[in-house]
Amino acid sequence: MSETVFRIIVADHTGITVSNLERSLAFWRDVLGFEFSHTAHQKGELAQEITGIEGAEIKLAVLRAPGGHKIELLEYLAPADRKRADIRPCDVGSVHVALLVHDLDAVLERIAASDWKAAGKPQRLQSGPNAGKRVVYMRDPDGTTIELMQIAKESSSTDVAG
Repeated sequence: MSETVFRIIVADHTGITVSNLERSLAFWRDVLGFEFSHTAHQKGELAQEITGIEGAEIKLAVLRAPGGHKIELLEYLAPADRKRADIRPCDVGSVHVALLVHDLDAVLERIAASDWKAAGKPQRLQSGPNAGKRVVYMRDPDGTTIELMQIAKESSSTDVAG
């Protein structure tokens, strides 16, 4: 028996299910500065076969991050019995997207007015390949977790140990 050889070429995008496509699109585009790419509407057999969800109907928008990674925001219009999950970062099945930023404090200040909030206070990583980076999670109104990581800078006496 021969084994089929394959290889992953690249991670193309990260999909995030949202309750309000316009609100989430505005945040990712207008607050975080992602570049709008396109929208689409999927339903019928196409949506059902892709997702495995009977009766799926989806409005979606795709944005590009600096560096090229794409974020796909999906608002399911159907089926009617879809649920809101209240998953914490420690719960099995939770995922997050990590964004490398130049100035974490400036990003946190900007998101404060947008109904997103930091989960805690930024912490400076002390060891490992990301040592020196300041890191904090934030959650959107749907509970999506985004990790913000500030590139390492010279430390000061006001830095928090993490």
